[in-house]
Amino acid sequence: MTAAADTRNSAANKHFDLGPAAELVSKEEGHRQPLAPEFVSLEDFSPLEVAYDFGRVRREDIEAGPRSIWRYKSLLPVPSDVEQHPNTEPGCTRLIRADGLAKALGVKKLWIKDDTGNPTHSFKDRVVAVALAAAREFGFNVLACPSTGNLANAVAAAAARARWDSVVLVPSSLERAKVLMTAVYDGSLLAVDGNYDDVNRLATELAGEHEDWAFVNVNVRPYYSEGSKTLAFEVAEQLGWRLPEQVVVPIASGSQLTKVDKGFRELGEVGLVEPTPYRIFGAQAGGCSPVATAFKEGHDTVQPVRPDTIARSLAIGAPADGPYVLDTVQRTKGAIEDVTDEEVVEGIRLLARTEGIFAETAGGVTVANAKKLVENGQLDPDAETVLFITGDGLKTMDAVQEHLGPKATVAPNTEAVDEALGR
Repeated sequence: MTAAADTRNSAANKHFDLGPAAELVSKEEGHRQPLAPEFVSLEDFSPLEVAYDFGRVRREDIEAGPRSIWRYKSLLPVPSDVEQHPNTEPGCTRLIRADGLAKALGVKKLWIKDDTGNPTHSFKDRVVAVALAAAREFGFNVLACPSTGNLANAVAAAAARARWDSVVLVPSSLERAKVLMTAVYDGSLLAVDGNYDDVNRLATELAGEHEDWAFVNVNVRPYYSEGSKTLAFEVAEQLGWRLPEQVVVPIASGSQLTKVDKGFRELGEVGLVEPTPYRIFGAQAGGCSPVATAFKEGHDTVQPVRPDTIARSLAIGAPADGPYVLDTVQRTKGAIEDVTDEEVVEGIRLLARTEGIFAETAGGVTVANAKKLVENGQLDPDAETVLFITGDGLKTMDAVQEHLGPKATVAPNTEAVDEALGR
């Protein structure tokens, strides 16, 4: 019997305090099983998702809560005392009215959900915080992950803050900035020869051999992924407890997009918002666009690809939640597009010059796809729209460094400055 099997057997007979979380349910056939560090149903071999027994949830209780994702703990799979344990306290990032970008894109009302302000400057701090809370309850003591970069930063930081050991696996080709931003926390960082899909397979094998390692996006993935719902919760609260009409979300594994949708639906179910219709649009880079390709070709399955794009944080060639992204987008009457690397860079620069936000390549993907979706007539220019910007541009400087620099080098006198500026 493997160490993972031992963990499953011991967990099956134990009650865990994960707040309103009631059980795990398989996504395909709805098979139910007790809460445990499991990510695949043994009944139908589909991913497991957290199901809830929500009590009464009131706006005033949320608004009186901490300025972090823990204000929504009554909607998350975390213990009731979650904020009492050391964590990075992510969330409550800015929702910015983006009139400059709206004008450039030709839309009437646009918002930017700017997650660059999280502790390690990406939305991954949200999902890792929830994963850590669940992992602590399950009795793990090492936080681990395979990552394309942002998750590596978040796991290493969260483990350091919680005083846990960490094991982080990344592709050897990862951007230097993200390597440094992980290594500084002094955990165990290992570069793996291969792309993210190779790294992910290795992590799955290791999760089966080390019973005390919580791989946030493997054996505790059902809980980890619920952290993305907090993006939806915050947007709704920041809009005055209502839902936007349409959103554009970048796609890597696809989990974020499906959980934003789940978050919107749950807010309606518990009566925190009026359950008004909304459309969800997905954004991919052309060098890794298996979900966009499946959508355009009318398929309900996603064929893996080998990534080749500057948007490395989205470079997952075999996205685990790809089919569920297709379901979500089709149900909400949205669409999925992809853009070239050149368009990604222009998306980064467009957001920076219109709104003063420097996004990483995933943000460039989102902005560039929003532009393309408007031009294609798929994104309604009259509908209130939210773009999710999920990471800071300082993480992916190499993507833009060849395109940017000083306008000129001048002598230290006013005449030289005026001449350079054409005045």
